[in-house]
Amino acid sequence: MEEHSTQRGEGVSQQVSPRGTFLKIADALRVDIESDPAATELPTLAEVMERFGVSRGLALRAFRVLRDAGVAEPVPGGRWRVARSGEGGGRRSLAERICEVMLADESVAVGKPFLSASKLAERLGVARPTVAKALAELEAAGLLSESRQGKARTVLALPGGEERS
Repeated sequence: MEEHSTQRGEGVSQQVSPRGTFLKIADALRVDIESDPAATELPTLAEVMERFGVSRGLALRAFRVLRDAGVAEPVPGGRWRVARSGEGGGRRSLAERICEVMLADESVAVGKPFLSASKLAERLGVARPTVAKALAELEAAGLLSESRQGKARTVLALPGGEERS
C-alpha cells in the first residue's frame, strides 16, 4: 500500500475538489511535455487515470485544457499528440486547415473536384468523420458544393475570394 501511495506522490490529492483536479493534471502533463523536447505522444487516457487516480472524465478534461492551450491535439484512435509551436494543427479549426490546403494545392481551382474526405483525413492526420463535419462547414460557407454519394465535391470558391481557374 505504501508503494502505491508513493507512486501517486506526483499525482493529485484525492481531497482536492474535482473542479480543479483536471487543471492540475493538465499542468503536470504540460511539465512533462516541456521537460522532454523529443516527446511526440501523450500518455493514454488509461495511463493518466492510473497515474493520477482519477476518472476518465477528469482525464479527458485535462486533455481538452491542453488542446485549448495549443499544447496537444487528438489523433485517430483516441490518442493525443504534442502540438509544438510552429507545427501544423494547434488551435486552428480543421475547416481553417482545409482552407490552407485549398490555397496551397495548385490543383484546387474553382469548378474542379475537391479532395475526398478520406484523402483529407489521411493528409491531415484526423478521422474521416471529423473531416466530413469540417467539409460541411465549408459547404455552408459556400466554398464547396454539396456532398453526394459517388460524386466528388466541387470547389465553388476559394477562401479569401481568390480565383484560380
